[in-house]
Parts: sequence; C-alpha cells; structure tokens
Amino acid sequence: MSSLQELCSGLPLRPLPENRGRWAGVPHAPIRTPNLSPEEEQLALRNALRYFPPDVQKPLALEFAQELRQFGHIYMYRFCPSIEMRAYPIEQYPCRTRAAAAIMHMIMNNLDPAVAQFPQELVTYGGNGQVFSNWAQFWLTMSYLSKMTEEQTLVMYSGHPLGLFPSSPNAPRLVITNGMVIPNYSSRTEYEKRFALGVTMYGQMTAGSYCYIGPQGIVHGTVLTVLNAGRRYLGIEDLAGKVFVTSGLGGMSGAQAKAAVIVGCIGVIAEVDKAALVKRHRQGWLMEVTDSLDHCIARLREARKKKEVLSLGYHGNVVDLWERLVHELDTTGELLVDLGSDQTSCHNPFNGGYYPVQLSFSEAQSLMSSNPAAFKHLVQESLRRHVSAINRLAQEKFFFWDYGNAFLLEAQRAGADVEKKGANKMEFRYPSYVQHIMGDIFSQGFGPFRWVCTSGDPQDLAVTDHLATSVLEKAIADGVKASVKLQYMDNIRWIREAAKHQLVVGSQARILYSDQKGRVAIAVAINQAIASGKIKAPVVLSRDHHDVSGTDSPFRETSNIYDGSAFCADMAVQNFVGDACRGATWVALHNGGGVGWGEVINGGFGLVLDGTAEAEQKARMMLSWDVSNGVARRCWSGNPKAYEIICQTMQENSGLVVTLPHEVADEQVLQQALRP
Repeated sequence: MSSLQELCSGLPLRPLPENRGRWAGVPHAPIRTPNLSPEEEQLALRNALRYFPPDVQKPLALEFAQELRQFGHIYMYRFCPSIEMRAYPIEQYPCRTRAAAAIMHMIMNNLDPAVAQFPQELVTYGGNGQVFSNWAQFWLTMSYLSKMTEEQTLVMYSGHPLGLFPSSPNAPRLVITNGMVIPNYSSRTEYEKRFALGVTMYGQMTAGSYCYIGPQGIVHGTVLTVLNAGRRYLGIEDLAGKVFVTSGLGGMSGAQAKAAVIVGCIGVIAEVDKAALVKRHRQGWLMEVTDSLDHCIARLREARKKKEVLSLGYHGNVVDLWERLVHELDTTGELLVDLGSDQTSCHNPFNGGYYPVQLSFSEAQSLMSSNPAAFKHLVQESLRRHVSAINRLAQEKFFFWDYGNAFLLEAQRAGADVEKKGANKMEFRYPSYVQHIMGDIFSQGFGPFRWVCTSGDPQDLAVTDHLATSVLEKAIADGVKASVKLQYMDNIRWIREAAKHQLVVGSQARILYSDQKGRVAIAVAINQAIASGKIKAPVVLSRDHHDVSGTDSPFRETSNIYDGSAFCADMAVQNFVGDACRGATWVALHNGGGVGWGEVINGGFGLVLDGTAEAEQKARMMLSWDVSNGVARRCWSGNPKAYEIICQTMQENSGLVVTLPHEVADEQVLQQALRP
C-alpha cells in the first residue's frame, strides 16, 4: 500500500505500477459510447500519452487503446492508487501550506469508496460527476499541491492540472473550471466526444470542485424539502403516516431514505441497482428492503395504519411501483401515496441515469452500449409511462414535484403529458421544488452552507455543531422575522437530528441552511474556536453550488425568476469571480450540474479557517458577497422577499449599494405603448 508521501511524489513511472484493471466488488460507471472516428480515437490516445515520457508510452498505448474501445474513456486504471482512499487528518499530508493540505483532504474524500459512486472511474455522484478525467491528473494534482507555496495558484482545466503560477498570498490557492465549452458546441453529443478525447469534464457540482460531503448534504436538502412540501401541499407540520414515494438510492438520491426517517414519514424508494440498495441498507440509511411489489404494498399499508416511521427500499423499477399504486387506486379506491418526486439521474438519461421499465438492470446496461438508439427509444417510452401513472394519481389528493434532476424536462422531450397550459417554457404541469419550496428560501438568502473538520476528529465536529446551534439560538433570542425564525428552528432541529442519526459518511462534515448573517456568525465562532484550541485543526467552509448565488439554471435554481434572465449566467460567473477577489481559498466554475450538460452554469468555493484574524476577515467579506449577490439579483427580477432583505442589508452595511427596481404602476401604460 502506497503512503501519502508516495502519493505526492508525482506519477509512478519506474517501474510502472501493476495494472490491476477494474476492481471486482465495487460499482463501475456504465460503458460510454462517444462514437469516435478513427482519427478522433488516435487523438484521444495521443492526448492521454502526453502525460508520460516516451520510454513508457508503448505499453501504455496498448492498454489505453483497449480502455477507450472497451469502456468509452481512458481512465488509466493502472494508475489507480493502492492506498486506502479517504480523508486523512490534515497534518498527515506532506505540504508546504495548510491550504494545500486541506484541498488534498477534500479531494481524497470525494474519491473515498464509501463516498464515491464509481470510485475507480473518479465519479463522486450523479452517474458522471467527475473529480478528474483520469488517474494521471490525480497524481499530478497531488504532487503540485505538495509543492505549492502561499505565493502560487494551481490552475485546473477540466480535471487537467495546468500548473502552478505565481500569485499573491491573498489570491486563491486553486482555481478550477470544468466543462467551459463554447456555447454553440455545448451539446450532449459533443460532450461525449470531448470527454473521451480527455479535453473537458462534467464536474457535476461539488464533485469537480472537491467539496462533496457524502449524501449528508442532500439528506438535509431533502429533509427541508419534504417538511416544506407537507406544509405547502398537505397543510400539516406532522408527517406521521404520510407516504413519500420516489426513486434512487445512489450517490445523491441515497439520502432520501434517511430524510424520510428524520421527518417522520413513510418513505418508499425504488432502486434498480441492487448494489446501491444493499450499500444504503448496510449503512443503516435504509430500514427495510424488498424485491416484491406485493410485499411493498402490504408493508406500506401496515405502516400507514400504524403511523410508523419507515424507509422501505424496493428493488425494482419505479415505473412498476407507480403503476401498481395506480392499480390499487383504481381497484380499491385507496390512494396510498401523499407526496412524490424522482431522483434518478435524468440529466444523463441515455447513459445510465435512467433505466427503462421494459428491461432488467443487466439487460439495460448491455443495450445501452450495444444499441444506444434502441436504448434511448425504450427510455423515452418508459418516461411516458412514468408520467402517465403520476398524472392519474395527481387527480386525487397526491402532490408531485420535480427534484431538479431534469425529470420533467426529459419527460417533455420524450413526449410525455407534462405541459402546463399558458405557462412559459420553464414551467410544467408539476412544479420544480425551487419554484414552490426552495425559491422563497433562496430569496431570503438561505441556502446550503457547510463545513469540514480537517482533523478528522468527531469531537471537533461536535464542537462546531454546538457553536452553530448556539449562534442560531442567539439570533432567535435577539429577535428575527417569523419566516427567518422558522428556517432557524428547522436547522436547529436538523443539527440535533444529524448527530443522532450518524449522518457522517467520509469526512467529518456538517451542512445546514443559513442566511448571510447566520453564515458569517457561524464562521466567526468556528474561527475563534480554532484560535483558542477548542477545535484542533483548520475547518474548511464551503456550500453546495445549488445555492442563493452559485447557480444559474432555468429549470431549477433560477426557475422562479420571471423577468427573462433565467437563461442568463451572469450571477454564477460573477459569484465565482467575486469569491476569488474576496478571500476564497479555492473557487470553481462549472458547465452542467443537477439538470445536465449545457443546461446550467454553477460555481462553488472552499475557504480555510485557521484561527487567524486574516481568516475571519476573509470569511466576513466573502460570505457576505456569496449570499448578497443572489439576493440582489432576485430583488432586481421583482421578488418582494429579496427586495426586503436587500433593503435591510443596505441599512446595516453602508458599503452595499444596490440598484432597486421600480414596479410598473399602471399596466395600461404597457398596453397603450404596445398598441398596434
């Protein structure tokens, strides 16, 4: 087993490591079908070999060519490290700066087999969310980070470490861009080719920015979403006995089972991949498992009657489950489901993100690579059946929402009946969870704020949990608006439940939803605790890209912006640049994430707190911008809640001056001006 010192020594070349190929017993990414021409295959091979000196290229060329033809991509399996891949305590990394060691800690967490969906293919979550494009890039990045000083910045081009460049101590130590393809060429077909060529990469959101914290992040988002869905659609706070049906137990979607338990409802989650289902069951995130629809329905009925808290995994296709629920409704008159959604990776529907109901899991994987056109036809037919069943249930008191995974968008493209009459092209028959639930939260400046204790010590995480709870409780005691108090109370409950439910998978991390004031206050409290020794090592602050300011996505994060700018990406790009200017340790900007390639621009950051006054100053400055940018944008688009928040923030901070919009006082002015 290699050591961290060896891992930071550069590519192992003399001798070459043993080629152990694909490991047995771990999940692997679906075979890709880039359809390269002979000339493009040669270019892909040439691009891969440029990482290696001439004396080792001949043996590598043969195996890289085989990987390309067999798997559709050159992952360089030979160079997959033998070290146990996990987030090691920060002091164990051989680095010249703590910032670099913190970045290494985060990278290795993203590739931890307990965390990553397809660890050998460097995929963290979402079916194709890459950390790097190949293992050579991993080795070189670790080597660069070990050498980096406080006067250098590492530049990453879609997984490729371009190199260390001179900068200043106040500049980011790392700048990442993923998938920055010129818009006219940012199609799925072009992506498959360019990924196979090794020149671009789909970083999802926090995979390619090294900020994933395991499924805990989406557990929290799902908890808040289901709680608020109960309030909005069912008019209740207590979800006991209510049934939530959905699909997916993978890297992100696996959180749904645990979220159902935390909110106290009955969660029934379908999953076609037995390995994913077994993984969640062994982790304790899934209480029960069945591959029988009859048993699934009987257990659901029993749990409803007893108002049990239950997470039940159904090993099978979710379309079969939805159609069985329709059958029960039509034959018995009993509606067995109250809330529903979907977390298949529909941003990538034809390459393993969505499995058609007509085929078994293994049949689908085979057809996907052998006959992509036939596979696509079956996927779209399955989507139409999927929506048809949901439409029938929605005629009763059942409520469905799109979870931002492009489910309704792909269903529309497949010809499913999801049209909302008289709506704009961002709206469907069922709302995005942003439109009905999270959009109002974003407009108030609340979003997924997170931190990672780089000591790896659970006690440090417990200290941060206590600090965060105390900060929010003090804010409530000092007096806040009712809507803000509700959010703070939900998050105090979340932190207490998170510790109880053992949500840490991988690094010692926590997430909560907070506004600008809360984020800054929590960051300051954590930094002071590091300075006093209550926390033993630096803490990395971060967030999901799915946040107030981080993402421009017309079918998700910005789907409740109606002034025509939902398809513009100025906010996300400005956020990336603004975070870099205000003290972020690293920044990332991505094409794709959530709803898919070419559909979204998003960005994120990492900020290392080390107990210094400089770290506190950076946190105050950067976190304030990171929230107020998006609130100001939503204010300008006409959101009244954002207008109120930005006005209040300007009163408290004389350095903030925002252009405020005026409403059109008389609609007849518009009509008269546009009269033919």
